[in-house]
Amino acid sequence: MPGATSNATKSLVGRARARIAISAETTNEFSQSGASQRRRPQQLLDQAIHFLSHRFILSRRRTTVSRAAGLRLTVPPTVFHPRYFLTSEFFAAFIAGLDLAGKRVADMGTGTGILALAAARAGAASVVAIDINPNAAWAAAENAAANGLETRVTAVCSDLFSGVAPDAVFDVILSNPPFFVGEPLDLADRAWHAGAGYRDIAPLFEQARERLAPGGSMYMVLSSHADLDLFGAMIGRAGFRAHLAAQRSIVIETLIVYELRPG
Repeated sequence: MPGATSNATKSLVGRARARIAISAETTNEFSQSGASQRRRPQQLLDQAIHFLSHRFILSRRRTTVSRAAGLRLTVPPTVFHPRYFLTSEFFAAFIAGLDLAGKRVADMGTGTGILALAAARAGAASVVAIDINPNAAWAAAENAAANGLETRVTAVCSDLFSGVAPDAVFDVILSNPPFFVGEPLDLADRAWHAGAGYRDIAPLFEQARERLAPGGSMYMVLSSHADLDLFGAMIGRAGFRAHLAAQRSIVIETLIVYELRPG
């Protein structure tokens, strides 16, 4: 929900910014300091929200047509719905403010393709919309055509960058990854849970660094409810440094966009 950020939220985001940029060794020590016990009420809330979201949104069996970020989007079953979860529109609005003119962009975990389309609309010369879910890759292609952006957006069904041309490099990589550890219940739930220790996306950051053109950057949106310690470890191991680029408080959590640059 839009509005002024409270002092408590500012403190939380400040801690998140510091934690995600520190080394893997420091992150591991921090993770063992009792944070899991302090986060128990938050975890219970997350579980309740996930239960309701999975039952009534993620598990839906109908294809719907919706509008988000000024785009007309077809949303088939198993694909993350950008109207019900605020991260997509928040991140799309951030992307709209980037200077992407003439740039090569990859959108990892594209879902409906909303972020890929936002990048193309912001001037990107080419965008590869990538998702492990074949229904999402289909939706991204359909939505690119429906919004007149099919000449600049190519959808690929791929496990991270494995199915992308080996010589393809990008000026900007975007990602709205699953925020939570734990085994996904089904294909739709892979947009929410990434396996134990973020297993399914753990290689993302090293692969992204290999795919970045000189001077390139990666932008990623996370929730304050994600395990920022684990994300910090993965980012640090890949040789990235993270900088806070944007944030938004939505009452029960804070959405945070990080810019990652090799360093």
